[in-house]
Amino acid sequence: MPTILEIAGWRLFFYSNESHEPMHVHARKADMECKFWISPKTFDITEAYSYGLKVKDVREIRKIVFEHFDYIINKWNELQGGR
Repeated sequence: MPTILEIAGWRLFFYSNESHEPMHVHARKADMECKFWISPKTFDITEAYSYGLKVKDVREIRKIVFEHFDYIINKWNELQGGR
């Protein structure tokens, strides 16, 4: 479960055994957790699931993912073999 970023209490990470899934990133902060599908072609993300997040938390993590969009894509490609 490689951590790729730690920002504002959020830990963004991948599971190393999920290369069969489309590109995505997991995020956890305290008792909150979420997963976003990433679409590099359209520069967009879609929430796959979230637990314990309030609206402001969703806004915060979405902003973090968008601010580091290219970095997350590059890390996914490095760690998941470019899938």
